[in-house]
Amino acid sequence: MEAKKILDAKGLACPMPIVKTKMAMNQLESGQVLEIHATDKGAKNDLAAWAKSGGHELMKHEAENDVLKFWIKKG
Repeated sequence: MEAKKILDAKGLACPMPIVKTKMAMNQLESGQVLEIHATDKGAKNDLAAWAKSGGHELMKHEAENDVLKFWIKKG
């Protein structure tokens, strides 16, 4: 999946992955994709809920070792 920007939120605890994601999303155009790497297990539910509430689309998420990866398309 082609991401316009990659956000490294590894090692950050809630709510920082969401805060950093919001800041990164503000720099993207509508339709562009942000790839987020996080290690906080709560990020899965938090990012899904945040994307939905903000009109964005959580396109994909996967776990690779201890890193959770998310792809969110800006609405």
